[in-house]
Amino acid sequence: MVTNQRPKLSRQRGTHTHGWGSKKKHRGAGNRGGRGNAGSGKRGDANKPSNWANKKYFGKYGFNKVNKKKIDIINIKIIEDNMENYLTEGKAKKEGEFFVLNLADIGCDKLLATGKVTKKMKITACCASKSAIEKIQSIGGEVKVSE
Repeated sequence: MVTNQRPKLSRQRGTHTHGWGSKKKHRGAGNRGGRGNAGSGKRGDANKPSNWANKKYFGKYGFNKVNKKKIDIINIKIIEDNMENYLTEGKAKKEGEFFVLNLADIGCDKLLATGKVTKKMKITACCASKSAIEKIQSIGGEVKVSE
């Protein structure tokens, strides 16, 4: 049979210290080991596992930059090495002596200059480095930068 118990507070009315002995023993944050997350450092072994379980307990969690776009890059060397694959997959075309390639078709945004240019290419890209444009133009190709 379930019985209703009186709350402890009502049983301790008029007891002056409510079970804490001297009045001074139940004061301040020292009684509970500090305020907030105090004691959760090296010596707070009892609190450590519960802090580790919460992945957001440590570190800063706030606002993130809204317009952060990851730029995928590709070097001339990679294009030169994979041009035959691009042709067979239909991502590039051969028009006369030029290889025509749009970097968006292969999932890249920016053209960089690492590598040696051996093929004449017409490349369309979102952006390209100055040295990459100069390398391709020096052999007779062209780079079209679009926004």
